[in-house]
Amino acid sequence: MTEDLTRRDFVKIGVAGAASLAIGPSVAGAALPLPGRALGRTGHIPGLFSLGGQASIEQADKHDVSIAIINRAIDLGVNYIDTAAAYGRPRDPAKQRWELDGISQTFVGEVMATRRKEVFLASKVDDRTRDGALRQLEQSLRLLKTDHLDLWQIHNVQTEVQLDQIFGKDGVLEAMIAARDQKMVRFLGITGHFDPAVLAKGIERFDFDTILMALNAADTHRLPFQQELLPLANKKKMGIIGMKIPARDRLFKPGAVTTMKDAMGYVLTLPVSTVIIGCKTVEQLEENVAIAKSFSPLNAGEMARIEALAANNVAEGTFFKKQPTPAGNAEDDQNME
Repeated sequence: MTEDLTRRDFVKIGVAGAASLAIGPSVAGAALPLPGRALGRTGHIPGLFSLGGQASIEQADKHDVSIAIINRAIDLGVNYIDTAAAYGRPRDPAKQRWELDGISQTFVGEVMATRRKEVFLASKVDDRTRDGALRQLEQSLRLLKTDHLDLWQIHNVQTEVQLDQIFGKDGVLEAMIAARDQKMVRFLGITGHFDPAVLAKGIERFDFDTILMALNAADTHRLPFQQELLPLANKKKMGIIGMKIPARDRLFKPGAVTTMKDAMGYVLTLPVSTVIIGCKTVEQLEENVAIAKSFSPLNAGEMARIEALAANNVAEGTFFKKQPTPAGNAEDDQNME
């Protein structure tokens, strides 16, 4: 793949071939219940659909449905689960972040107590300091009932000031490297959905194994991650996880995108390893798995059709991005404020 390969070039030369060049061959053999693609250089092959730790799984009053969703996902062949210390964490300014247990990690950990070996387990740290991050990692391991994470990610990087904290003396990157050296985590990642330019600078400053980025059908219409960040991540042979696929269902609107099949199919046609989506119900989970199982790359006309629909709902479909005015702030749907 050439360095300047764009999404439209990607579709023109053939999605399956480009995906093979970008992230390794697609795998749909009998050994995998879900068709999958390589997660960069990690050696793991996640299914095209992976389970996100938000929606019901981050809500304290959704215990039973959350446990059902997680177990059913694994039963259906989902082998990548993503959560974060911040998901479902109480807000208490009098306490440190690692003193407040998040609902999502708690619920995922309840299932991991008996099914840890069946999944690639990813979580995130939102403390930007070395010591705070290590305390948060201890919390994550305790709640997730495991002795290691497969992937530990820096959560929701938004600004260059944060990059300087992350990479500076006693910053979170020091904790990540130490944790990897001590085999508390296997791989390191970075995540964000606010500003693709900031994340591009982040992956140039350190050789992360993976990146979790916002990608959906509205993306190309404002601050496009797929043009400004995705080609660079593929050039670096990173594992690429797409998020914000339905933008917490705010992408959907009459006259715009209306189906999860279009929302997932659009992003899975891009050169990504997998997509993570939080589910409200077991039925939603089963629908997403079915879409992944039957997925075939969309042609250029189909991609253009879905982009045109999404153009009718850009503000809602990209609500999480940096706002156009200097004083604007994206809504916090990560529970990190």
